[in-house]
Amino acid sequence: MAKFSSDKHVVKNRHDRPRVLVAPLDWGLGHATRCIPVIYELQKQQADVWLAGERSQEHLLRQEFPGLPFLPLRGYRVRYSKKASGLWRALLRQMPGLWGSVQREKKWLSAMIEQHQFDLVISDNRFGLSHPGVPCVFITHQLTIKTSLGKWLDKQAQRMNYQFIRRFQECWIPDYKTEPNLAGSLAHPIVFPDIPCFYTGILSRLQQNNTPITQRHLFISLSGPEPQRTIWEDRLINDLFNYKGTATVVRGLPDSDRLMPSTNDIRFFNHLGSQAFAEELGKAEWVICRSGYSTVMDLAKMGKKAILVPTPGQPEQEYLAQHLHNNGFAPFISQKDFTLERALSIASDYTYRPFDNNRNTVAEVVEQLVRKVFV
Repeated sequence: MAKFSSDKHVVKNRHDRPRVLVAPLDWGLGHATRCIPVIYELQKQQADVWLAGERSQEHLLRQEFPGLPFLPLRGYRVRYSKKASGLWRALLRQMPGLWGSVQREKKWLSAMIEQHQFDLVISDNRFGLSHPGVPCVFITHQLTIKTSLGKWLDKQAQRMNYQFIRRFQECWIPDYKTEPNLAGSLAHPIVFPDIPCFYTGILSRLQQNNTPITQRHLFISLSGPEPQRTIWEDRLINDLFNYKGTATVVRGLPDSDRLMPSTNDIRFFNHLGSQAFAEELGKAEWVICRSGYSTVMDLAKMGKKAILVPTPGQPEQEYLAQHLHNNGFAPFISQKDFTLERALSIASDYTYRPFDNNRNTVAEVVEQLVRKVFV
């Protein structure tokens, strides 16, 4: 891997402490939640942290960090198809808009650097947030791209991905470098981008707690892009009303004003802050959730038994679900085959293997970066 070009990207005391911009992608909430531990580590390094985003990401990050400056930054606003088979057609139709979003955020970043004098930029999967005069970090767990359309297209997608990533000074990979790991080949490619790459370990906003488990209590986390989030929610609710137990449902809608009525046995929340989320998750006997990567990291951090339901048509989630199933982390069931009864039966018959989650390196990675770019 290439070395960090420290002479070119050292910041010469522009502020009394490093001013850092953190901006996550707006595809679901996972990119924002996994930035939360990075932000806390930056604060431990006495950095002056600024945030950027819009809509759900803004609401979530403002709730977690009410005292931090926030800049409006338009998201990519990708919308998935109702049918899994139409995913790539939907993405191709939106490609001109996505390219326009990348170009727009590049201009936005140049203006913000000139106006606010940022010393460092950390982008979670936002391709346009690189700048030739300021060190920029790209966070991703997808260095190998799964398109489900064949190996040739997978390689072409990886090549395009690397063309964007190499414009940054470092790439941070939220996984473990050695086995056991969470992302499998997604985060462990044969060939890496030709910039310095560092594994951060698990990036989860949650902290383990000693909440006692309540028998037959479910924690259901709904997340991901529309319309599949709502399609799955509607299906789950029908099953829940016949469930002989209790459940907490977090709908993944932090900026929504529409509240779902709760009962004594089934409680609905549009969103929960980190502490409340961890407490509710901790008392569940079973967790039912997507196989989105940030969700998987939360499960690993908390050591919970889960049933994974990949978002239809998302090859990355389908790969992760199969990879984690094969390695004793959690079983999975497709959304089209999902019933609550069937999912719980699969989980009861599955042999879960404990995952070693005590190898975090994010503190070291953040500290080294701040020292390298700020003198």
